[in-house]
Amino acid sequence: MGMQCIQCKGKGLCGLPRCPIVSRFQAQVPLKPASSYQGSSPSVFIGSYGYPAVNGGPLLVNDNDHPPDWLSRNLGIEDIVGIRARTIRGNATVHRFSDNLQEIALSSRPLDVDVAFEKPVSFAMTFDGTVAPVGLTGAVRQMDVIGSATVDRIVDKVTSDADVRATDACIELSHAEIDVYQITKLMTAGLLGKRRKFVPTRWAITAVDDTLSTALKKEIARYPPLDEYRVFSGEIYGNRITCILVPGDWRYEMIEIWGRNTLWAGDDEVIVEDREGMKKIGYSPISGAYYSARLAVCEYLKSIRRSARVIVVRHISSEYWAPLGTWVIREATRRAMASPTVSCTSLDEAVQQASARVGFSHWQPASTLIPELRTQRMLF
Repeated sequence: MGMQCIQCKGKGLCGLPRCPIVSRFQAQVPLKPASSYQGSSPSVFIGSYGYPAVNGGPLLVNDNDHPPDWLSRNLGIEDIVGIRARTIRGNATVHRFSDNLQEIALSSRPLDVDVAFEKPVSFAMTFDGTVAPVGLTGAVRQMDVIGSATVDRIVDKVTSDADVRATDACIELSHAEIDVYQITKLMTAGLLGKRRKFVPTRWAITAVDDTLSTALKKEIARYPPLDEYRVFSGEIYGNRITCILVPGDWRYEMIEIWGRNTLWAGDDEVIVEDREGMKKIGYSPISGAYYSARLAVCEYLKSIRRSARVIVVRHISSEYWAPLGTWVIREATRRAMASPTVSCTSLDEAVQQASARVGFSHWQPASTLIPELRTQRMLF
C-alpha cells in the first residue's frame, strides 16, 4: 500500500471514493471559483509534462512562497495546507508570458499581478514529494504585472551574464547569501546558465540542492576531520531528523522510515536507504529528500570547517498527513544541526544515542555504512 500511495498521489488507485488527503485540502478551498485574480504573485510554477514543451505560470496567493517565513510565523501543518489549498497555479504555454514570469522570479518581493482566466479556476490537486502542493489551477487568458521587480544587485549581475554556467551561477548566488528558494525560482524561470530555458519546478528544486551540496562537499574535503562523534536531532511536522557525525572523510548515508499507517505507508513500515562517497551515482531512490538533507548537513560542516562521515535518519510519523515538499526535510535537518550537540566517545554510543532519538533501534540493520565504519581502522 505504501508504494501504491507514492504512485497514486491522489488519483484514486486505492479504490476509495475520495482520497482522504485530497478531501482535507479541498475543504480549505473557497466555495466560489474565481474567473480572475488581482493580488500578489510570490513565485512561478513550471510543470514537467511534455518537456521541453512545458506549461507553467504564476503562483497566485496573497501570502508568500517562502517556507522559512512560514516557520518563523509558527504556522502549523493545517495553516500551510490552508495557504496552499487556496493558491492558484496559473497555466499556459510558458513562452506566452515568459517576460512576466521571469520578472516575478527575479523579484525578491512578491509582485502584484492582474490575471484573467479562460474559465473559472478549478480544484486540481495532485501530490509530488518534492514540490509544495497547490490546490487550484486555471488556464491564463491574460496577465499583467503591476509595478516593478525588486532585484538584488548580485541577482541582476548573475542573471545578466549568459556566459556563466548554471552550476557556477548557483554557487555564486549562494556565496552572496541568496537563499536556496530564490535560486530555485531563478532556475525554474530559465534565468541561469548559458543555454537558458524554463526548467520544471520539481527538477529545479533537486538540481539546486544537488548543485550547492556538491560544491560544499568539495570544500569540506579540504577540512580536517571532526575530532569527536556527534549526534543531532530536530523535528518539523512529524518529520524527525536524527544525524550522526563520525570523524573521517566525506561519506553520506540517509535512511528514511515511514511508520505504519503514515502518509506513504500502509500496514507495514517502509524503510528506504541510500548512500554515497565523494561522488553520487544515479538518482536517489529517496528522491528529493536525500539532496535536501545533504545540503543542510553540508552547510553545517562548512560552518565548523570540518569533514565527517554522516548518517541521517528521517522518521516520519502520522502527524505528517499531507506531503508539503522537500523543504520540510531541508528545514528539519537545518533545525537538527542547529540543536544542542550530543558528544559521544564511540560509534556504538553515537548509534545508541541516535536510536533513543529515533524512538527505536530496528532502523540499524538498514544501514550499510555503520558495519563498514565498525570494521574500518581510522587514524582517529
